[in-house]
Amino acid sequence: MTFSIKRSIAILQKDYKDVSKNLFVGSSIFMPLVLAALYGRLGVESINEFYMIFNMTFCLVAAYVQCSLIAEEKEKNTLRGLMLSPASTVEILAGKSLLSFIATVLVIAFAAFLIEYKPENILVISIALILSTVFYIGLGTVLGLVTKSVMEASVVILPFMAIFSFGSFLTVFAEKYPILKVAEYMPNSQLIILASEVQIGASLADIWFNLLVILAWVAVIYILVVIVYRKRMMD
Repeated sequence: MTFSIKRSIAILQKDYKDVSKNLFVGSSIFMPLVLAALYGRLGVESINEFYMIFNMTFCLVAAYVQCSLIAEEKEKNTLRGLMLSPASTVEILAGKSLLSFIATVLVIAFAAFLIEYKPENILVISIALILSTVFYIGLGTVLGLVTKSVMEASVVILPFMAIFSFGSFLTVFAEKYPILKVAEYMPNSQLIILASEVQIGASLADIWFNLLVILAWVAVIYILVVIVYRKRMMD
């Protein structure tokens, strides 16, 4: 079956209408911008502060909006209809991810403008941010598939929001508690490490390992997406 852009766009249009009617989910898109505007007025200078806003955007927009969209389909019992439609798995997942992806990219770009973040190598940072966006959308998809309603999705996302927004701060205690060194390999931590290296002049060849770690997280989460999605199809 060939990939149909029209089917994915149709799913995107439906998701846009659903989000525009849900003020609670829609308002989460603007929360990072409010924080960015506040930080911009206070004057943000450190990479950690920049990326706390970006990682929060990934959680609130890429993961939470995606999770809510999937959960709402299940709550209304329309996801089953999508699964049984002529649309392929790739078309459905791509269509269900488009709104979250577009919203995340726009919020990241606008937040970067508000806090006046100007990376030394915008190409490398863009690649890292896009890979991170894809990972968090995958995370939101998995969580949406295992929850039964938007309300449940709003609760389930909270621990992941804490881990991926503020988990990188655990690395400060890694010397005292060696087990916390694992936190350095989380995607949010790798993004901060990568950005810090880029800010002092590192090129793509210098931060390939960090990109590889983030890419590995992307691969793992989408393997999980396919497994959970197929299980739901069988159910």
